[in-house]
Amino acid sequence: MANKRTPLSLSDSRFLTRLLLIASIFALPLVLATTDPSDAQALQVVYTSLNSPSQLIGWKSSGGDPCGESWKGVTCEGSAVVSIQVSGLGLSGTMGYLLSDLMSLKTLDLSDNNIRDTIPYQLPPNLTNLNLANNNFSGNLPYSISKMVSLNYLNVSGNSLSQSIGDIFSNLTVATMDLSFNNFSGDLPSSFSSLSNLSTLYVQNNQLTGSLNSLVGLPLTNLNVANNHFSGWIPQELSSIPNFIYVGNSFANGPAPPPPPYSPPPSRSPNNRNHSGPGTPTTKGSDGQSSHPDSGNNKGLTVGAIIGIVLGSLFLLLFALLALVLCIRKGKKKESGARASTGSLSVGTDKVNTEMQEHRVKSMATVTDLRPPPAEKLMAERVHGKNGSVKRVKSPITATSYTVASLQTATNSFSQEFLIGEGSLGRVYKAEFSNGKVMAIKKIDNAALSLQEEDNFLEAVSNMSRLRHTNIVTLVGYCAEHGQRLLVYDHVGNGSLHDMLHFSDDGSKMLTWNARVRVALGTARALEYLHEVCLPSVVHRNFKSANILLDEELNPHLSDCGLAALTPNTERQVSTQMVGSFGYSAPEFALSGIYTVKSDVYSFGVVMLELLTGRKPLDSSRARSEQSLVRWATPQLHDIDALAKMVDPALNGMYPAKSLSRFADIIALCVQPEPEFRPPMSEVVQALVRLMQRASVVKRRSSDESGFMYKTPEHEAMDMSF
Repeated sequence: MANKRTPLSLSDSRFLTRLLLIASIFALPLVLATTDPSDAQALQVVYTSLNSPSQLIGWKSSGGDPCGESWKGVTCEGSAVVSIQVSGLGLSGTMGYLLSDLMSLKTLDLSDNNIRDTIPYQLPPNLTNLNLANNNFSGNLPYSISKMVSLNYLNVSGNSLSQSIGDIFSNLTVATMDLSFNNFSGDLPSSFSSLSNLSTLYVQNNQLTGSLNSLVGLPLTNLNVANNHFSGWIPQELSSIPNFIYVGNSFANGPAPPPPPYSPPPSRSPNNRNHSGPGTPTTKGSDGQSSHPDSGNNKGLTVGAIIGIVLGSLFLLLFALLALVLCIRKGKKKESGARASTGSLSVGTDKVNTEMQEHRVKSMATVTDLRPPPAEKLMAERVHGKNGSVKRVKSPITATSYTVASLQTATNSFSQEFLIGEGSLGRVYKAEFSNGKVMAIKKIDNAALSLQEEDNFLEAVSNMSRLRHTNIVTLVGYCAEHGQRLLVYDHVGNGSLHDMLHFSDDGSKMLTWNARVRVALGTARALEYLHEVCLPSVVHRNFKSANILLDEELNPHLSDCGLAALTPNTERQVSTQMVGSFGYSAPEFALSGIYTVKSDVYSFGVVMLELLTGRKPLDSSRARSEQSLVRWATPQLHDIDALAKMVDPALNGMYPAKSLSRFADIIALCVQPEPEFRPPMSEVVQALVRLMQRASVVKRRSSDESGFMYKTPEHEAMDMSF
């Protein structure tokens, strides 16, 4: 008998409905997974850095759940953000500084927007696709790209990136790379040859030079190198690439010709020897034996000839020995005479020679490492290896050693609210110690360090800690514990010159003309100390307005002095291309990678231009002819009418015309394209001192004492005369 299905009663139906409702409530959190807190915080910072645009629907500057609330362009897997695609939304601002916390992010597409400034040093480390095309990025490719071993697609085309392309591709597996329509210069990096998966490469419309040899052997199917400055022959191997465009260069008539046929040199048989004298021709008889054409029946030399040769050789040998003995005696006589005549002055001579050697070292322009100022007496300690050889000369460290725990306490475990800046070597945090002291902590990213060994780091710290100058930020401490590398500096609390000039929202805190001249003089004195007091000279290599910190009295303090010793290996091998921001770099650095004290002088001239005009060194938001500050301003520095129009509008005409003209003259000298014509910093200091001295004979208004400018009638400002 078949079973009959019993219909559900009304009470049973209600029970099942309630059960399903309860189950759905408990299952809701599984569907709307809470976003990983690190990912959520990173997206909040991105949103704020992009000026909180309304186009990013659902995004928040604090709180929120990107995955659960389906923020626009954000894709998640579980609680992890794996994709951000917000292309073509008209976004502006910058990318933020917490992108490296997006550990699960695979795709980042910010293309076709108006995002500006440099690409952040730290990017999501596990990206497979990075698209930043068609924005307003400046600077260079960040070094952290070298760590993206999963990166398959890289597109930074259509920006204002510049300098040499970093040699950062050795460990990558990129298949498609687009660097086109930028301002990259120099040769293609040698690590391109390691891109064994590269099938598409676009570098057209840049300023690249050199050859294409590093591309030989790559599995390329698309290659565009058009409109650059490449030269020489195109390697024969590249002619087989299906889509190869190379117009607009200086190549030598297409692919390189094959090498000429190889013809080995004639072999010499060890048995085919002849005894002819020099210049005596030999002929080969029918039997293959050599014979003299004029020998007749002679079988060889006569006995008389042999005796003559032997006696002649003996005579020449005796003559040579006699000449050698005479030379030796003559040399000893001169040496003994010299000792007799200068014996009493030997100590003084050694001293003079030492001073001359120090003078020569002082005049050297190129610096390989840091040494303390000559006034400092160092206690050197030789460290011997196992075999007794000297390994290193170590100098005592005058800076204080801190523990990681103490620095974590002072920065609340390096939390975001204590973050005050970020550079190529790492982030900078404000530290508040229990004794009331406030310091600035530079937390160096280990991936950016070339000096991995602790000894080398401590040596650099020792050198930096002995740099002592009123206008240089003092390194007071360090930490080298548990694999961490941190530097502790005096905190200068009024921000940087860059922020004061370009991002100050407080209209009452506008730098007066006198304050700007004082800032220029103070930083000039700092560079003079590094270049002409320290032995050997210390090259800053990263001189820019962002590294000039201002105290409450607006006195300048130059930061990051000596940090060039800690730049990545890759950067040092490729012309230290990451050191020094775009817009401040001297022409010789961009062309050849050579960086000297005269390159610092050029960067100083650019900062003076910032003080004069209030403009950034590179501003892609302006008309193309005005984007580069140096190119735009240099032709007008000696034109009085044009100069008056160049002055920072924020000054409201409150500046002395004579001072402005002399200020411009100094700038023109500093930014000359030929480094040998730029003045030493001591001359720049003297010129700025004369500017200040002329101002001292004029009664100053109270507004000038603070360095901030207040609204005063324009004709009063023009009464000042520098």
